[in-house]
Amino acid sequence: MSRNVVFHESIFPPIPNTVHTPLVFPDYPQIFDSFPRIPAESPLNNLVVPATLPLQPSVPQTSPLTHNNISQLRRSERNKHPPNYLQQYYCGNMTKITSATQSSSDCSLPGKPYSIFSYLSNSKLSLQHCAFTSSVSSVFEPKTYKQACSIPHWQNAMKNEILALEQNRTWDLVLLPQNKSTIGCKWVYKVKFQADGKVERYKARLVAKGYTQQEGIDFFDTFSPVAKITTVRVLLTIAAVNNWHLHQLDVDNAFLHGDLHEEVYMQLPPGYSNPNDPRVCKLKKSIYGLKQASRQWFSKLSTSLLHFGFLQAKSDSSLFIRQSTNDFIAVLIYVDDVLIASNTLTTLTKVKQYLRTIFPIKDLGNLKYFLGIEVARSAKGIVLCQRKYALDILADSGFSGAKLVSFPMESTLKLSTHDAGPSLSDPASYRRLIGRLLYLTLTCPDLSYAIQTLSQFMSNPHTMHMQAAERVLRYLKATPGQGLLLKADSTFHLKAYSDSDWGGCIDTRRSVTGYLVFLGDSLISWKSKKQPTVSRSSAEAEYRALATTSCEIQWLTYLLADFHIPHSQPALLYTDSKPASEIASNPVHHERTKHIQLDCHLVREKLQEGLLTIIHIPSRFQLADALTKPLGYHTLNPILGKIGMVNIHSHLEGALGI
Repeated sequence: MSRNVVFHESIFPPIPNTVHTPLVFPDYPQIFDSFPRIPAESPLNNLVVPATLPLQPSVPQTSPLTHNNISQLRRSERNKHPPNYLQQYYCGNMTKITSATQSSSDCSLPGKPYSIFSYLSNSKLSLQHCAFTSSVSSVFEPKTYKQACSIPHWQNAMKNEILALEQNRTWDLVLLPQNKSTIGCKWVYKVKFQADGKVERYKARLVAKGYTQQEGIDFFDTFSPVAKITTVRVLLTIAAVNNWHLHQLDVDNAFLHGDLHEEVYMQLPPGYSNPNDPRVCKLKKSIYGLKQASRQWFSKLSTSLLHFGFLQAKSDSSLFIRQSTNDFIAVLIYVDDVLIASNTLTTLTKVKQYLRTIFPIKDLGNLKYFLGIEVARSAKGIVLCQRKYALDILADSGFSGAKLVSFPMESTLKLSTHDAGPSLSDPASYRRLIGRLLYLTLTCPDLSYAIQTLSQFMSNPHTMHMQAAERVLRYLKATPGQGLLLKADSTFHLKAYSDSDWGGCIDTRRSVTGYLVFLGDSLISWKSKKQPTVSRSSAEAEYRALATTSCEIQWLTYLLADFHIPHSQPALLYTDSKPASEIASNPVHHERTKHIQLDCHLVREKLQEGLLTIIHIPSRFQLADALTKPLGYHTLNPILGKIGMVNIHSHLEGALGI
């Protein structure tokens, strides 16, 4: 089913009884590849955007609405009508995002209260970056084979994947031997973008359901390193300061380059199976989803880099460095996504050419979109945000038109497993939502405390927990484009803020550790996590937080050394607890500390080594407060500005020249 809609942007109230003229459009990707390049001043008032799905029916007013049946309603409607991301588009300087899954109570359309258009703007972006963000938002990625099988370019992508698997002799079609079992498989769909926002290719990946493998039979060793997200932020910060070139590569069918030594049988792929065909795939090569696949691929790629003269970093096994007299190049690996940073284009090109002789490499150009993170660069630095990912969460949850709030969690809220209302009838929806929000904390430290608190109730969530999670969504609605600025005019001096509450958890009376670590003026690492043991005093809780922060500082000094950046001066560690700083510097407090584990006393050792210097600050200057307790708007907002949170998609934000 389809419907054509005309948006009269300059006319309010809308014209009644407007006659809509049906239009025929070419394939969707071609529309959105060319559409963002129209200048912002062009007349787009008569733009017609096709909708492939009808709006969902309104909620009957006669039925009582509770949190349980509202969640069931949203979920059932999403299953019947998956989100139509093809209806996401940009118009002029204001982002226009519509969703076919919204009910009549979802006020996300223009002219409606709480419209999401009020919180996304392109007015501060360059035409190039505006085109890129538009293209990223407008492309549809199917979630299931049923959604993809009727779209021509996804059909071609699946055919190309099967062809590549067959050419690489990934499997043999055989009859399943007796006493052997098969594992299933599924399709995963991703769109790869070039630096200018053009669709580089539609990628359909066949993934084995490795969770059904049996250890000792189908696999043995599985561990494979992937780049730590803190390493990514450190690399980007150094690149921003030194004005390095940042490029991204994608490896075609990366896991197929790893050899498979175990005997594994897999069912035929969806769309290629036949009930009358009893044959199965006997795998000869590693494919995505197998528990040992990533290990085999990483071993092959790392061996190739070492052969070319790279050295593997000791602090992060997925980082490879090569330095000569005038050239420096770093390669960071996250499965099949490869990030390259270098001070010269010549050196960077040589590495690309070498890798291309060994693996089928797709050169995606300048870094713009990595692991779902949008990267915007200007003379003032690099901005990391997850705008599209945040909008996807809002659309899937039905909160695109929700009333917004200005902070993620009520400052007086104390969540517990008891007295939290009835249990949710479908706890999987809560777990799915929290899991998605956890990934959003990669660029949003302001969500860290709320999400780590909500994640503690995933085993048995109640209605009060879901209400708190929905408040986070309404806060996200107000700031979908908010991200982190890595400043170009920064130094390489480490400084950190360490904080803790005391016995904040009602159920266990454990405290929460929170820290922020800066490289110069750029935030590169943070954590909000419940402590493993109960503390007898606030001083002990703060001391444990200092120990955790000290470990992070020690690792970061090793990481900087791998980048050939010596950190000779002590790191600055700020705390608002005078007793904790005295315990760290004075070993005579035996009665107060004799029960504390020895590993916490490494703070004192690092002080003596000169790795760090502890500085006491008043509580009003403690930036890590946002990671240990829920804060109101007037307390939280100034902290976000000081730690480098910006929103380049807000019309209120100052221009950064992105």
